[in-house]
Amino acid sequence: MDNERIREICLKLPHVKETVNWGHHLVYWVGDRDKGGKMFAMTDLEGTGTGVLWFHCGAERFHELLEMDGIVASPYLAKAHWVTVERWDVLRAREIEDELRRAHALIFEKLPAQTKARLAMPEEKRTKPTRERKKAKMVRAKTKRR
Repeated sequence: MDNERIREICLKLPHVKETVNWGHHLVYWVGDRDKGGKMFAMTDLEGTGTGVLWFHCGAERFHELLEMDGIVASPYLAKAHWVTVERWDVLRAREIEDELRRAHALIFEKLPAQTKARLAMPEEKRTKPTRERKKAKMVRAKTKRR
């Protein structure tokens, strides 16, 4: 397992976007970060951090994962039930994939209803600026009244 394989897994999940944050972390978001999305996993691109993979695991799974050698509570994110995998050989490839799918699903469920509704829209409508959507809606409303 490596950063490229993690990237392949995450980008196959629905509504995932990626950004580089804090200089050297590749962060995976459910939805667009600037439009209400939330992060569910990240990797260290340089290999200089405290681990190789961080992900949200939920309250039920948090303590279970911490019992494994090579998995620790994520600094700054432990209260939100994030764990850090210290090296790639801690979990098998299939286990990592399952954890990332679970993290994605947990974060998707926490998204506000408005963000979920926007993600359910077709891509072309989702990318229109809000002002354009409002203007188009007003034009449709005026033509209906006539």
